[in-house]
Amino acid sequence: MGTLLPFHWHVVTALAIVAAWVAHLVTVRDSRHRGRAGAGLAVLAAVVLWPVGDLAARVSLSVATAQRLVVILLVAPLLARSVPSDLASRLTRPAAVDTAVRVAAKPGVALAIVTIVGTASLTSPVVDAGAEHAWVRALTVLADLLVGIVFWLPVLDVAPGTTRLSPMGRAGYLFGGSVLITALSFVWIFSRHPLYPSLHDQRALVHLSAVADQQVAGFVAKFGAYVPLWAMAFVIVARAHESGQPAEESPLHWADVERELERADRRARHRRRLGVVGTVGDPGT
Repeated sequence: MGTLLPFHWHVVTALAIVAAWVAHLVTVRDSRHRGRAGAGLAVLAAVVLWPVGDLAARVSLSVATAQRLVVILLVAPLLARSVPSDLASRLTRPAAVDTAVRVAAKPGVALAIVTIVGTASLTSPVVDAGAEHAWVRALTVLADLLVGIVFWLPVLDVAPGTTRLSPMGRAGYLFGGSVLITALSFVWIFSRHPLYPSLHDQRALVHLSAVADQQVAGFVAKFGAYVPLWAMAFVIVARAHESGQPAEESPLHWADVERELERADRRARHRRRLGVVGTVGDPGT
């Protein structure tokens, strides 16, 4: 491995992760939220720095697929849950941000974003560009992280004023997500020739041919999404049953009420401004 996969420090990426950790420590005091952020950033470092990051970028599609699943299904929810509710309320209070989050948190929109962006990040042109340029790899990881946060918005209730799914709705959403998040898996499983010319040395480093590596990537995508998401779906329904909460009942929090009042106030101010503009611009005044 030392000859074919030379050690890289990835200084900029490592510094960015450390900076994110320091910023979180300065901003958030609660130990539970700090622990989630630390765990999420530690896992992120493990999959984007050497050697996993290098294998994913230049060698193995199966490693690249596992990397993206870890970012979307593990790192993203840990980081999303590391933000306290009061901080999440402040960050999403601006009207433009609130609108974007509210729309993205709709289950259908979230799944569409995950399917389109998640699939695009593993297409041949993006993978090939990432193998050549570090900034493309960084943008791809960042996109996967944002996609992961969007994917978990309907499930984790981390943003106020967004769609609140019932336990049964969350379970159904996770089942659907497990299928859509692996859109390219069948292409890889049934491929008979290499689809990613930028990936090389698979036989030397992961002991697979290029075609076999693609096929393994397809199964990694399937089982890597099915197992955790289906397990979580069953846990959500089981916990709702144990607590006596109806599986069809969606929760409501005070933060949701506050956000709806803020939206109503913004709409009222907007109507008043339109009324003033209409009065001033009236030719009869």
